[in-house]
Amino acid sequence: MIRSMTSFGRSNSEEGKKRVFTVEMKSVNSRYLDVNIRMPKSIISLEEEIRKMISNSLNRGKVDVFINIKNYNEGAGVPKVDINLAQGYLQCLKEIEEKLNNGGLTFYIGTDPTGDSLHIGHFSSFLISKRLKDAGHNPILLVGGATGLIGDPKPDTERPMITKEQVQHNFDCLKAQAQKIFGFEVVNNYDWSKDLNFIDFLRDYGKYFNVNYMLNKDIVKRRLDLGITYTEFSYMIMQAMDFYWLHENKNCQLQVAGQDQWGNITAGIELIRKKTGKEAYGFTMPLLTKSDGTKFGKTNGKAIWLDREKTSPYEMYQFFINSEDDKVIDYLKFLTFLTPEEIMELEEKNKTQPHLREAHKALAREVITFLHGKEAYEEAVQVSQTLFSGQIQNLTLEQVDVAFEGVPTVETEENEMNILDALILVGAAKSKREAREFVNGGSVLINGERIKDIEFTVKKEDAFGQSKTVIRRGKKNYFVLKYNG
Repeated sequence: MIRSMTSFGRSNSEEGKKRVFTVEMKSVNSRYLDVNIRMPKSIISLEEEIRKMISNSLNRGKVDVFINIKNYNEGAGVPKVDINLAQGYLQCLKEIEEKLNNGGLTFYIGTDPTGDSLHIGHFSSFLISKRLKDAGHNPILLVGGATGLIGDPKPDTERPMITKEQVQHNFDCLKAQAQKIFGFEVVNNYDWSKDLNFIDFLRDYGKYFNVNYMLNKDIVKRRLDLGITYTEFSYMIMQAMDFYWLHENKNCQLQVAGQDQWGNITAGIELIRKKTGKEAYGFTMPLLTKSDGTKFGKTNGKAIWLDREKTSPYEMYQFFINSEDDKVIDYLKFLTFLTPEEIMELEEKNKTQPHLREAHKALAREVITFLHGKEAYEEAVQVSQTLFSGQIQNLTLEQVDVAFEGVPTVETEENEMNILDALILVGAAKSKREAREFVNGGSVLINGERIKDIEFTVKKEDAFGQSKTVIRRGKKNYFVLKYNG
C-alpha cells in the first residue's frame, strides 16, 4: 500500500474512436485521505466504486480526479438510456421507500431564530414533517441558536446580525410553539457549537470542504458579484456540522427542508459520508410561491405568523380567503391534510363556481383549525360575516381591535361630541356642510347603527368596551375614534 505521494497522471481510453474517456488525477501529501471527483452526471453511479478503488490503494493524501467523456457517435443528439444510471437511481429510490415505509427513521428540520414566531412560509415543511411523524418516524426540530447568530446568505444582501439575547428569546418562543403545535423534540445547535474553537473547526470540519465545491452552490454564485463575507460563506459548513452531529448523537439519517436548502443539505450528506463512511439522505419540497414567483406568506408586506397574538385567526382567515384563484389548489395540497379526492372536488368547484370560493374557505378552515382550534376558526368566520353585513353591534372590543387593525384611528380626550364634529375629526368629512350631507343622506353608521340625526351625540359610554367608536361612511370607509379620557 502506498503511504503518501505527490503526483499527476493522465490517460485516455477510446471505444472504437466513437467515445473517448479522459481521466486526470492529481495528488499531494495530506494527513488524511481526501478524494474529490468531478465527472459527468451520466456516470455518477460509478463515483462510489472509484472512491473505493482509491481508498484501497491510499490511506492519506489529497486526490483530485477529473473524468471527461467526449462522444463522436453518428447519432449525436439522439437521447439514449443509461441503464447503469437508471438502475442506480432505482435502487436508491427502493432503499428510501423501504426506510420511509418501515417507520422509525429519525429526521430533522431546521430553522434559525430570526423571529419569535414561525410564519406561514414555514408551515408546508413543518406539515411534511408532521406527516412523517404520523407515519411512525421521529422528528427533531433544530432551532439554530448558533447559525442564527451568523445568518444564512440572502440572494441579494448580507443578513443583519441580531444579539445573543434576542436569539435566546426567539429560541425559547419557537421551542414552545413547535412543541405545542407539532409535538416535535427541539434542539439548539448552540449547545454543541459554543465550545468549538477555530483551530478545531478548521481541522475537524473545514478540511472536508472544497472551496470550488462551495463556490458552485447556487446561493454563493448569486452573491459573488455583489460580494459575500467569510461569515456568510461558512454558513454551509455550520449547517453540515449540524447534520453530522445529529447523525452521530441522535442517529438522524434524514434532513427535511425546502428546495432552496439543497446545497446545504448535500454538504451535510457529504460531510457524514467523508467522516463516517455512512449514508444520509435529504428530503426537499417545492417552495410555496405566489403567481408572480415571490414567496408565499405575506400580505401587504406583513408576514402571516403562526402566533395568534401576532396574526389573529381573523387576519389569517382573510389572508386565505383572498388567496389567488390559480394557486389555491396548490396551497390545499401543501397546507392541509385533505385527501386527494377532496381536493379534486374543490378544484372542480373552483373552476365551475369560483364565486363561491369553496376552495379558499376550505383552506382557511383546515389551517386555522389545525393551528388554533375549531372555535378560533368559527370566530374568524363570524367576524368576517359581521363586517360583510355591516352589523357590528355584537362585536367585542377584542374583535374590533382585530377587525379594524390598520383602519384610520384618531384619539380624543373628549368623552362625547356631536356627530358632525366626530366625522370631521376622524377624516370622514372635510367640513360640517359635507358631514351634514353624509348624515342626511343616510350614509353614516356609528357602531353599526345608521344615524340620520345631525344632532346625534357620539359618546364614550356607547363605545365598544367604552374605548372605541367605529364610524362608517358609505359602504367601505371605516374610521375609529379612540377615547383616552
